[in-house]
Amino acid sequence: MHVASLALTDFRNYQQAELTLAPGVTTFVGANGQGKTNLVEAVGYLSGFDSHRVATDAPLVRHGAQRAVIRAGLVRDARRTSIEIEINPSRANRVQLGGHPVRPRELAGTVRTVLFAPEDLALVKGDPSDRRRFLDTLLVARAPKYAGVKADFERVVRQRNALLKSAGGRRGRPDAGGTSDPLQTLMVWDEQLIDLGSALLAGRIHLLDQLNPLLGKTYDAVADASAEVSAGYRWSLGEDVDLTVDRTVLAGALRAALERRRREELERAVTLVGPHRDDVLLSLAGVPAKGYASHGESWSLALALRLASYQLLRDDGTSGGEPILVLDDVFAELDVERRSRLAALVGDAEQVLVTAAVAADVPATLTGARVRVERGTIVDA
Repeated sequence: MHVASLALTDFRNYQQAELTLAPGVTTFVGANGQGKTNLVEAVGYLSGFDSHRVATDAPLVRHGAQRAVIRAGLVRDARRTSIEIEINPSRANRVQLGGHPVRPRELAGTVRTVLFAPEDLALVKGDPSDRRRFLDTLLVARAPKYAGVKADFERVVRQRNALLKSAGGRRGRPDAGGTSDPLQTLMVWDEQLIDLGSALLAGRIHLLDQLNPLLGKTYDAVADASAEVSAGYRWSLGEDVDLTVDRTVLAGALRAALERRRREELERAVTLVGPHRDDVLLSLAGVPAKGYASHGESWSLALALRLASYQLLRDDGTSGGEPILVLDDVFAELDVERRSRLAALVGDAEQVLVTAAVAADVPATLTGARVRVERGTIVDA
């Protein structure tokens, strides 16, 4: 798959922009703050309805505008289609696929991108939420059904947290019984959390099983060093529960953990058990990468995670097509040797979108189209 055309209206610093793209490598060049990253951010938004830079949609809309629009023409196996997304921070976004309205959830997996940016250092050094997001984004790209599972699970956690707060405030009251008792209602949400949580857990664990062999290979290729690299799943169910993809076993472990921590959850008014509390433990040479890996090793590991993801999606044989690879301001952060190795690894991708403040930072082996960007305007394409 590749993006053949991109049009933006009131997106970031672009009032209007239109661009024709081709397979192969396209490099967006310009000084910092001119709008290079905004172009590839729009491409990334097509796949996951989120940005790699901000947590909400509001910053994506140009100052003074009410909405932003992304339009893209896509080519997959010589077949063309179009996507239009209207971003509305104050209400639900509107999406069209091939000119027909669809729900955002129905678009999951239609466009698959793998985006590496300086922010990805947080995959190694940041909070567990960064690694959970990485894992779930890849999971949805491989199996779009998990978009609904994840959204429903997050809704259940929000509802359950509200009930925990209510139940905690009513504990000990003699009239807190019957069908209106929050503790009784909580049991209903428990069952939904167990059902959705076990599905999400099984998907994540299976995904890591497939990603790990590729991770070691991509790390060796990027770092030019043979090292034991692994990504292990660390969950909130307790150390005595073995990792498994058996949903029945996972459901039982979730139920037991909820019962075991019920009092603590009521006291803290928050759900303490489930995929939303889990982490991915990245290890390098047998020790946790976070806190032990050098800056260069952390960069190599973050890049290896993205390249392993790209390879996994590329080889999965699904109808999603080859993913679009985006390298956002990456080469400036790498030394000359890592630049060359990265270029060699991605040069045969169907479409690679690169941003760079200085064209000389991009290895000459990544030849292709060059687009100059200045002040939210495409001046040379």
